Amino acid sequence: MHVHAFISAMEQLAPPSLAEEFDGGKIGLVIEGRPEIRRIACALDATSAVVEQAVAAGADMLVVHHTPLWKPVTALTGETAALLRPILSAGMNVYVMHTNLDRAPGGVNDALAELLGLTGVAPMTLGCVGSCTLPVEEIGHRLACPLRIWGVPPAIRRLAVVGGSGFDIAFMEEARGLGADAFLSAEMKHAVARAAPLPCIEATHYALEAPAMKRLALRNGWEYIDDPPVLRTLP
Repeated sequence: MHVHAFISAMEQLAPPSLAEEFDGGKIGLVIEGRPEIRRIACALDATSAVVEQAVAAGADMLVVHHTPLWKPVTALTGETAALLRPILSAGMNVYVMHTNLDRAPGGVNDALAELLGLTGVAPMTLGCVGSCTLPVEEIGHRLACPLRIWGVPPAIRRLAVVGGSGFDIAFMEEARGLGADAFLSAEMKHAVARAAPLPCIEATHYALEAPAMKRLALRNGWEYIDDPPVLRTLP
């Protein structure tokens, strides 16, 4: 497959028009490599470990959710040079689907809803709400990460989920209007926790977004590279 055909297929899956304004210039083909795509690797982040595995696997394309180039590059030195050197040397392309994949049908939040077995799913401005039969402990088990609980959630009947950093009062109010009695996301701030209109379940950013990339790889026959951040909880 030519790289242009690959880009066209990905833009149909997650149209760039769905992306937030701050993603301008940070999604799509962010690193151009060889034009012919035969082997594709997929991960949440283009970390050094992921790049090393993708290059070792002979990948022509690495598809990630988070761009490795958040800021304009004015000098190739230090960690940026170390990350880009093997990518460029191998002629590997890097393609990013960020907030456009968050909002796309079958994207980040739909994958999360599927993983948690939500039914009767209703979309929100970002994320979704669905009927949930899982206890909190099973939610943590399926996400494979520790959870922090803010407030005292009842037996959950309707759960709102927003992949990534989604603890926003406006989203919570929207979720409550759709019948949610708990809200799942990542990276809670103290002030938001104090003002939250719903009990909140805090997971890790990685645990909420990696399932979509894993599902994307599985459905397309790509190699998925798992590289969760090291997290240790103390008693």
